Amino acid sequence: MYASNPWGGPMEIANGGDTTEDERSRNLTTEWDRASVMHQYQHHGTLDETQQSWLLGPPEEKKKNKYVDLGCVVCSRKLLKWTMWLFALALLVIALPVIIAKTIPKHKPHEPPPDEYTAVLHKALMFFNAQKCTRGFIRACIYAAGRLPSNNGISWRGNSGLQDGSALTDVKGGLVGGYYDSGENVKYHFPMSFAMTMLSWSVIEYEAKYRAIGGGLVNSTTPDDNYCWERPEDMDYARPVQTAYSGPDLAGEMAAAFAAASIVFRDNIAYSAKLVKGAATVFAFARDFGKRATYSRGKPYIEYYYNSTGYYDEYMWGSAWLYYATGNTSYISLATNQGIPKNAKAFLMTPKLSVLSWDNKLPAAMLLLTRLRIFLNPGYPYENMLQMYQNVTGLTMCSYLQNFHVFNWTQAGLIELNLNGQAQPDLQYVVNAAFLASLYADYLNASAIPGWHCGPTFISTDVLRQFATAQIDYILGSNPLNMSYVVGYGKNYPKRVHHRAASIPHDKNKYSCTGGWKWRDSANPNPNTITGAMVGGPDHSDKFKDLRNNYTYTEPTMAGNAGLVAALVSLTSSGGYGIDKNTIFSAVPPLYPVSPPPPPPWRP
Repeated sequence: MYASNPWGGPMEIANGGDTTEDERSRNLTTEWDRASVMHQYQHHGTLDETQQSWLLGPPEEKKKNKYVDLGCVVCSRKLLKWTMWLFALALLVIALPVIIAKTIPKHKPHEPPPDEYTAVLHKALMFFNAQKCTRGFIRACIYAAGRLPSNNGISWRGNSGLQDGSALTDVKGGLVGGYYDSGENVKYHFPMSFAMTMLSWSVIEYEAKYRAIGGGLVNSTTPDDNYCWERPEDMDYARPVQTAYSGPDLAGEMAAAFAAASIVFRDNIAYSAKLVKGAATVFAFARDFGKRATYSRGKPYIEYYYNSTGYYDEYMWGSAWLYYATGNTSYISLATNQGIPKNAKAFLMTPKLSVLSWDNKLPAAMLLLTRLRIFLNPGYPYENMLQMYQNVTGLTMCSYLQNFHVFNWTQAGLIELNLNGQAQPDLQYVVNAAFLASLYADYLNASAIPGWHCGPTFISTDVLRQFATAQIDYILGSNPLNMSYVVGYGKNYPKRVHHRAASIPHDKNKYSCTGGWKWRDSANPNPNTITGAMVGGPDHSDKFKDLRNNYTYTEPTMAGNAGLVAALVSLTSSGGYGIDKNTIFSAVPPLYPVSPPPPPPWRP
């Protein structure tokens, strides 16, 4: 047995292991001596003082001072005193603060101040009101242009376009509604539908964050939307309607917009069902074999501005959204049919096809379908194609990183995704890439996947977030000019935006088609601030020309601002972090993977 604790400190042994034989003998003798003294007392009745104190212990009154009789228990007076002191101390330390806290009037804690992305997001949404959205953001946007509600919030805008399409006999109510695309007074449905799909997508993924927070001919001298510089309220020229008798690209994008919006408005059952019906109807038009010519072909009012280069990307994009909106497996079967990506050239991995735009939906469509694989993993017969979509999505994300040298970058760190031969990067492509990168990072984080591989190199999801943040920060002012390219944000932003309504004073004067040119060509700042509008952006050298008549620098667009809103809401911390994993799958029934067919019989 151990006589002491080997880890330090005493460790007593029960039999008193250190007691010597002599000590035990003396103790035993003492006990016997006490017994003999007692025996003497019993027989003789006398004990001296020493014997009495040794045998009987201290006098009774001393015991009374040392101990306290509590009735059922006799305890040490000293122990009782310490116990009472400790109780009083506990009352002071524990109970008193509770009492004070209960008596102090309660105040609601202050909400943390919104981050900068949230502040910009509020401004970016205002741009859509300036482009004629009624009843607030996204709701009833099909009736956007026309009579404005009293709460539109843009004091320098009024009712306009009330006669659009009035000459048509096959459209009830004409074509009053929609959005003016940019600084012109034209309503282009192809980029407008894309903008609505992007906005709906961002609402579906980040709903909690939202809750917290006619045409013009080129070089024409005929009065029209391009030649005249008039406010929409003052338009006095003909506004011809372009009718598409074919157009799988336009119809596919409109189907995506309706289907995505039906998920946003899922709580309004009747309205959501109406949107689903519209989506299915226009997608059936898109799939009509006899109507497979691009919507812009042969249309001079459209071809120069928003020419479509194909429609198989819209087939993939539209069918993916219709599957999420309806759960109908015929749509996911189409989206994963090998003929669709083959005709869309989805797997060629050319840089141009990695850039999301109103014309090229491939990066977004493949990311949207990758979502299905990550969270639901439907297996056969979709797995092979979904895996290829995810592989290409990973490579697309790799292409956005500067160290892989797929795209050019400005010296100050802005990625150059405009591959259409124009003189400068276009920020609408940058914000789209930032949104896709941020969203893919959220997909991976939500499934506890730390990153992905670019060849042999493992890339953390944090790198994607840093890319998205750096691009948005550049747009908001972290650039050599300290220029914010979002109007109304920061102290230094474009003042001469290429925008008819913003550049003409809001007064009682009506300016003619050419009478507005003096405002177009003026070097003065716009009299009206089109808050939240993101302009075209700087050139390859990080320089910017704040010139109203140079639209490549200073013109905002619907598609550009939709991408900006989506990127901002993905990055803001307001309303928490991460995506809503399940809402988008609300209409998708439980998936039970089908067993693959057996292999063919073996033959010798």
